[in-house]
Amino acid sequence: MNFEKNENQLMIAQMVRDFAEREIRPNMNKWDEEEHFPVDVMKKMGDLGLLGIFVPEQYGGSGFSYFEYATALMELGRVCGGVGLSVAAHNSLCTGHIYYHGNEEQKQKYLPKLATGEFIGAWGLTEPNTGSDAMRMKCTAVRDGDEWVINGAKNWITHGLSGDVAVVLIRTGELLDSNGITAFIIEKGTPGFSAVKIKDKFGVRASETAELIFDNVRIPHANVIGEVGQGFKQAMHILDGGRISIAALSCGVARGAFEASVKYSKEREQFGQPISKFQAIAFKLADMATEVEAAELLTYQAAYRKNNKLHMTREGAFAKYFASEVAVKCGNEAMQIMAGYGYTKEYPAEKFLRDARLMTIGEGTSEIQKVVISRELLK
Repeated sequence: MNFEKNENQLMIAQMVRDFAEREIRPNMNKWDEEEHFPVDVMKKMGDLGLLGIFVPEQYGGSGFSYFEYATALMELGRVCGGVGLSVAAHNSLCTGHIYYHGNEEQKQKYLPKLATGEFIGAWGLTEPNTGSDAMRMKCTAVRDGDEWVINGAKNWITHGLSGDVAVVLIRTGELLDSNGITAFIIEKGTPGFSAVKIKDKFGVRASETAELIFDNVRIPHANVIGEVGQGFKQAMHILDGGRISIAALSCGVARGAFEASVKYSKEREQFGQPISKFQAIAFKLADMATEVEAAELLTYQAAYRKNNKLHMTREGAFAKYFASEVAVKCGNEAMQIMAGYGYTKEYPAEKFLRDARLMTIGEGTSEIQKVVISRELLK
């Protein structure tokens, strides 16, 4: 296997790194403090092709592979996990669902706008009372002629307020029936469709999160993605790819925390020398570097299988589980290395740790990843 980054990855890494330093780093603490979702910056990333990375050029996308996609998320995560999360959710969830499972008419209508950033995308599976237990969802859609009437709510939805279009998984059959869930495309402004912002999050505060509310929302049957009742199977496929997104973002957050730790340890002096000279600190850095490298390799392995249309449920779960836990560990170690300064917002450790914590929860908790891995192993 060739472990060298390809030419496109190197190009994208440099482009994203330059963009992040110019457009994100100077403002990220302000966005974090104010819980501000920078829509204008998302639009600029659309201009760069970062909102349709794996969407084919015929639909307005960049036409790259999951290698380039993972590379972009790693670079964003090094600077701001919140902005990186928004790019991940837009690409792999909303845009990805329409690309992989939508019909040609739906692709032609929505993908060019999503890929260029004209539209911001949202994706809804979780509900206020159903997280990992998705088949107990209470949000329902009932067919009425050539329309569907939707009632209920979805929770913890990225871009739920600012999103121009949402792909939502809704129950159309019996409770606990895996063939009783259907995916729908719902546009912002549809009567009865509203959202409420979720405030006071612990981390990734520059990424908007909201509750979606459906009050007798009517949408045409043409907005059903794929076959009625196939939504749950589609969602599981989408989450396979989504795990690569979170793994890559976790790698970026972990590497950002590691690099900040190296920089600080070389500058901070105690007992007449930089603290990097002390074995206790040097060994922490060695552990962080090793685990970040391992997390990146697991992530690129999953991306390789995704690119080659190979079964990658297990590999995606490997990457997401390990990389997210490494991100938390690196954030925690960065804070320990920076000690009292790391506990303040003046230094980056606390933000890396706060942003990392979501990675072990979103798109399947670490515990769910263990369930997925163990099932795959014991088949």
